[in-house]
Amino acid sequence: MDPTTIDDLLRAAVEHDPDALALADAPNRSTYFSGGPTRLSWAELDASVDALAADLTGLGAGPGAPVAIQLPNVTELVITLLACWRSGATAVPFPIQHRSHELTHGLAVSRPALFVTGARPDRPDLVEEIATVIASHPGEIVLAAFDDGSGEDATAGVERLALRTDGRRFEGVGAPDDVATVCWTSGTTGTPKGVPRTNAMWLTAGHFQLDQLGLSRDDRILCPFPIVNMAGIGGMLVPWLLSGGAFHLHQPLDLPVFLQQVSSEQITYTVAPPPLLNMLLANAPLLDSVDTSSLRRIGSGSAPLDPGMVAGWQERGVEIVNIFGSNEGAAMLSTAATVPDPAQRARFFPRPTGSGILARLVDLTSGEEITSSGTVGELRFAGPTVFDGYLESDGSEFDDDGYFRTGDLFEWVDEPPTLMRFVDRAKDIVIRGGMNISAAEVEGLLSGHPSVGECAVVGYPDADLGERLGVFVVATPDTQPTLDELIGHLRGLGVASYKLPERMDVVDALPRNPVGKVTKPDLRARWAPSAQA
Repeated sequence: MDPTTIDDLLRAAVEHDPDALALADAPNRSTYFSGGPTRLSWAELDASVDALAADLTGLGAGPGAPVAIQLPNVTELVITLLACWRSGATAVPFPIQHRSHELTHGLAVSRPALFVTGARPDRPDLVEEIATVIASHPGEIVLAAFDDGSGEDATAGVERLALRTDGRRFEGVGAPDDVATVCWTSGTTGTPKGVPRTNAMWLTAGHFQLDQLGLSRDDRILCPFPIVNMAGIGGMLVPWLLSGGAFHLHQPLDLPVFLQQVSSEQITYTVAPPPLLNMLLANAPLLDSVDTSSLRRIGSGSAPLDPGMVAGWQERGVEIVNIFGSNEGAAMLSTAATVPDPAQRARFFPRPTGSGILARLVDLTSGEEITSSGTVGELRFAGPTVFDGYLESDGSEFDDDGYFRTGDLFEWVDEPPTLMRFVDRAKDIVIRGGMNISAAEVEGLLSGHPSVGECAVVGYPDADLGERLGVFVVATPDTQPTLDELIGHLRGLGVASYKLPERMDVVDALPRNPVGKVTKPDLRARWAPSAQA
């Protein structure tokens, strides 16, 4: 019988080759999580999932119960996700950067019965901070943390977890239409939004990735993306389970460790941000010192790719795959099979076909579908990969035909329309190092500072991260706000550090269009490289 849940995928991989390597920690794991690196076969992974599923069920997990998770890319994160799906629970993973501000909102929206975390040497206050957030939550949430092995007493009221393989067989209880995850996405509403996705949605998205990437049991996947959203779950974890290969974890991005893993583990597929790929290609001595002979493909995206970079890697025998995706279920991959020319692959995406996926461009003024080249419109998606709506939804994320409004602007570049080019983001989002930041959220928080009369948050170009976050401020009378003051204000609110502005200009007034909307392209232009020359 064909797998219909994520847990079915795991069981099929275990049955095929139980003794093969399934999952491995990064060699520097001890710098960001307790314990040393772990390597598990499929059989050992399966037994660990059984035991943890039983433990989590005893703490309140079970069919339909949301389980909040905040763990870095370690074996415990993967096993916790798999244990949730085996028990029928809904996994609610939070990025490790989220602090009290984001966690308070996320818990209020998702209402979990259980929160799973663990000891981190880089965040010794983590468990206590989460306990404080939970204490202020109106509902009852059990807090459980993986044992750090120190033998010290646990934080009061925190249940101890440990990976083990001595549990009884735990029969899976999930179904295709069960909500498997609630992931978090930034948008224009000012707060992260919960995106529920079912087993069936994840399987369809995973098959799309698997088919496009040609992954098999012989592949060794290196995952530096946090396994908390579409990129990490749909782009890496589910395709790994479908392929039955080996899954190597990495986080946070540490270039020497990353390159060491590519070489020592003979990685065949990984992902990397465009600035890193540009830097490596420009540093021939460094790249030549690494054994990349096994590497066949690297996925990249979140910003237009440099055609020269894509061609340069291709000359080294490595295919760069251009990836566009969202937590809501929109996904496009530009591969050598679909777009052979590297210069075109860097800029263009093929119209998705198969698996019932539907994509179209819509003119935002007329509302009409665009069917010819040269006109910019919003990309909209429908089909089995697309979610059914946010946890707190008013339905505006979909148009009258049921298509998800991505908020991204594209145009067709050929006739008949088969290739499209990214033009801009209609949604007010800054993408810093792959992390989506809602400008409206940060603006709302900064507006609470007494020296801020009004403000506008924008992204500005950066060679390492793609974009960094900056803010233009109109000061209140007789004040002189500084960047350090604004950062301190946000830190005091418990805001994740990646949302902190790194540049500030005080202006007399914000530029506006005739209807009073702030014209952010004008602000971004002030910080464009050409404007700084």
